[in-house]
Amino acid sequence: MSEQHDLRISGGRVVSTFTGEEFAADVLVRGETISAVLPPGTPADAREEIDASGMLVVPGFVDAHMHIESAFLTPQEFAAVTLARGTTTVLADPHEIVNVAGRDAMRWMIDAGRETDQTQLWGVPSCVPALEGLEHAGAALSADDIAEMLRWPGVIALGEVMDYRAVVAGDRRMHEITAAARAQDVILDGHCPNLTGAELSAYLATGVDSDHTKNRTEVVLEKARLGMTMMLQEKCLTEEVAEALLALPQLPPLCLVTDDLAADHIVDKGHLDHIARVAVAAGFPAHVVLKALTWTPAQRLRLHDRGVVSPGKRADLVLLRGELASFDPALVLSGGRVVGRDGAPARSAEGAGTPAVAPLDSRVDVEPQDADTFRWTVDLPDGVHTFRAMRVNERDTYTEAAEVQLPVRGGEVQWEGRAVVVRVRNRYGREGAVFAPLLGRELTDGAVASTYAHDSHNLLTIGTSRAAMATAAATVVANGGGVAVVSGSEGESIAARMPLPVGGVLSARPAGDVADQAAAVRGALENWGWRHLNPFMSVSTLTLAVSPALKITDRSLIDVVRREAVGATPGN
Repeated sequence: MSEQHDLRISGGRVVSTFTGEEFAADVLVRGETISAVLPPGTPADAREEIDASGMLVVPGFVDAHMHIESAFLTPQEFAAVTLARGTTTVLADPHEIVNVAGRDAMRWMIDAGRETDQTQLWGVPSCVPALEGLEHAGAALSADDIAEMLRWPGVIALGEVMDYRAVVAGDRRMHEITAAARAQDVILDGHCPNLTGAELSAYLATGVDSDHTKNRTEVVLEKARLGMTMMLQEKCLTEEVAEALLALPQLPPLCLVTDDLAADHIVDKGHLDHIARVAVAAGFPAHVVLKALTWTPAQRLRLHDRGVVSPGKRADLVLLRGELASFDPALVLSGGRVVGRDGAPARSAEGAGTPAVAPLDSRVDVEPQDADTFRWTVDLPDGVHTFRAMRVNERDTYTEAAEVQLPVRGGEVQWEGRAVVVRVRNRYGREGAVFAPLLGRELTDGAVASTYAHDSHNLLTIGTSRAAMATAAATVVANGGGVAVVSGSEGESIAARMPLPVGGVLSARPAGDVADQAAAVRGALENWGWRHLNPFMSVSTLTLAVSPALKITDRSLIDVVRREAVGATPGN
């Protein structure tokens, strides 16, 4: 040990992700690499020492499936707040901003990510638009585009293959996309809620071999036994799922992932550290949770230099207070450098809060949003008619078809005072505006508007009156994109707003400011009556046309299972 080490972490207990044991050891670091793991007090020269007495030393957390845009933050600001919570590596699928601005947006995100201390790796979005032919996004990626982008530096995966109905139906475009990914031997990330039986086999046969969506417990087991990497986000972490997986003769590889967490959630509750605590509460042993945060996702991402505290591995380390099950980060190192202390960034990221390159065009290209633009006109005679409606719930993003009766007079649906209405307006200079009644919420007078609306990010507005909807939509347009909640039948009060001028989906503000704005919007939605575990996702996925069962785009209501447009009235 003649060569001097840069750092010695002494007095702590290392947790092995291989055996689940805790053992006293000093961890030495040279450069970005763990240079030794030695019995306490073993002689070794180091320039600096960190006292880890009373702490556990574990590998940095690895998020194998997530979307930076869901935090509404630039990659720099995202890295600053999530590194401090222990997340040292992410595989990001930027399908939100790429649906807005295409290849330029992907390059923008990669360039921004390079400025951070976090390992940000990338998946090329597989569904731009999410449902070809049934919605208009701001961009479109062909199989040839994707094949080229898969060769870009930092890209290691094909982003989640969400149009799973097209895959199992043998759709030519999706076949070409998955074939291009397989030809380049990259990871193929999946998305196939409750897909089972022969259809699951057809999906797996394309090379897609993971799923992060919410499934029935029996489907979780079916997918796991067929070798699909199960990625469990918060809504998947139920006691029933934990009990079923732990009862298997052998626990399958599991990854804990965040998928979509807003800035206020990360600042207030945490990132992967929060998901870990949820998993423990669901019944998973702490050492199983740690492995699902570190070694397993590292192997999934083919990152064989991390996921275990061992000589020769990258010095991505988290020092935890108290018992392992608490997953309470006290100090975080990325590549041997301290990047987080007590849940806060240890140092400011260079350029934090500003885009890495020229800002992306936000393009909220719509007519002035006034009360007249929210008149719902139909080609129906006067009288009472049955309309197809969307029903939401308070648990997840599943939306089912329902029906309501509304009067029509002079070719206009008389919905005010009788129903809550959702409207989607194309924001990229195209024609297209679609209305539908919405059920499942008891709302006071008001509205919400957003350009953060999966995945095409058109202008989504939900409200109880035309005037309130117009105020919310006009506010969002004036802000260059974002979210606004208004209250009152005339929309007389703006309850909360979050400008997202970077592509209409991100803020260029510091994370703390964005967290405050996101918390205000979350609170305003809840006060309005929009109760949900994740209000942002509940609102923004009404337009996700590959997620069951009835969704709305700028072109039509969509029957997701049948992958077809359906009319406003049943039978059309």
